Amino acid sequence: MRPQIIVALVGWWLVAIDVDGEYEYSLPEVIFNNQKQSDYIGKENEERKSPQAIKLTYGYSRDHRPDLKQFITELVCSGDGDIPIYIKTVSGNEVDSKKFGEIAVEYKKRIKVDSLIVADSALYTESNIKLMSSIKWLTRVPLTIKSAKSLVMSLTESEFVKSDKSGYSYAQKKINYGDIEQRWLVVQSQDRKKSDLKKLSKKIEKALTNTQTKLKKLAQEKFACAADARKELIKISKEFKYHQIENIEIIKKHADIKEENQSKYYQISARVAENKDVIEPERLSSGRFIITTNILSEKELSNEKMLSEYKAQQSYERGFSFLKSPLFLADSIFLKSPERIEALAMIMGLCLLVYTLAQREIRAALKSLNYTVKNQLGKTINNPTMRWIFQCFQSVHLVTFQQKTEFLNLTSEMKYILLSLPEACRNYYKYIS
Repeated sequence: MRPQIIVALVGWWLVAIDVDGEYEYSLPEVIFNNQKQSDYIGKENEERKSPQAIKLTYGYSRDHRPDLKQFITELVCSGDGDIPIYIKTVSGNEVDSKKFGEIAVEYKKRIKVDSLIVADSALYTESNIKLMSSIKWLTRVPLTIKSAKSLVMSLTESEFVKSDKSGYSYAQKKINYGDIEQRWLVVQSQDRKKSDLKKLSKKIEKALTNTQTKLKKLAQEKFACAADARKELIKISKEFKYHQIENIEIIKKHADIKEENQSKYYQISARVAENKDVIEPERLSSGRFIITTNILSEKELSNEKMLSEYKAQQSYERGFSFLKSPLFLADSIFLKSPERIEALAMIMGLCLLVYTLAQREIRAALKSLNYTVKNQLGKTINNPTMRWIFQCFQSVHLVTFQQKTEFLNLTSEMKYILLSLPEACRNYYKYIS
């Protein structure tokens, strides 16, 4: 049995890299043909035109810069070391939720291996999962789906099974959504539950202050009849989410002689109480989320594996942030044609490939040798980032003095790191055995 490859569909990495200008002109169109020029005149069916360049245009900006034009890079990465194995640059105005399924299908056409696509909740739409009916996938279910929201609010604590992963528990349900049979795993995180309950408590407290202010203001108003008072009370109570009005009284009062012709008026007396029917389900669902897969057999993909692979996917996107970092010197683009920008994006992808391969190589060597290095805080670790390794080697200098060449500031720790890299890398430090 071939091993299954875990890949992260980080695709649709939206690069809102600054691109300035109109970009109205592109390079001349090229016509490829093996025949002589006279042969292809009038034979349009034999012509193959050069592919169209991407469009640098406005679109949804995750960097909150809608004033900037952008392009988008689709990436699929391996679960082993976050290695990019599929890269494609597209126009800057495409919507990711509609494209995720197409990216996955295109990836499977080009790379025919037994793999599991892992992605975030943008993948989970009816159209996408139908499109990927022949592909194995694992993703998160957005709680905007009514059945998902209802499920996380209705499960009791006794239905959850403790996970091998510390601080987690889960409950499994078989679901049919979008005419696709799948396993939903409702996961509960203790750390996240504490955070969610704290946020909910602040929301309730803020809502209480707002509710009391509105009710106090309403209690000072004078109404011509009890029906008007009750109508206004019903209207304002619809604005309350976490609270409800209790002990309602419509009080009839007699006007002062000095007041207008009105001899009597009505006022409202009431108190505010928490709406348990709303608050309790939210408290119960705190710290919960749903992950799902179309792999129905637990032998092929266990519940524990589902959770661990989804959690691992969350770290992949952080690896790509360095491409947009000023340290990479490509956070802004200064090219005049979309074709050249597309070529640069490909080079950036290749740089990411080299970066992640080197990082995986060093981490694997450190773990196999049971060796550690110090991080920025002086703590010993066996999984350093390649960026930190680069920073460590910035202090190394090659000095030639009186026909003698040597390296300065090359520590024993750095030499050990070099020994974990391929020979081609060690050739820069030839005296190291």
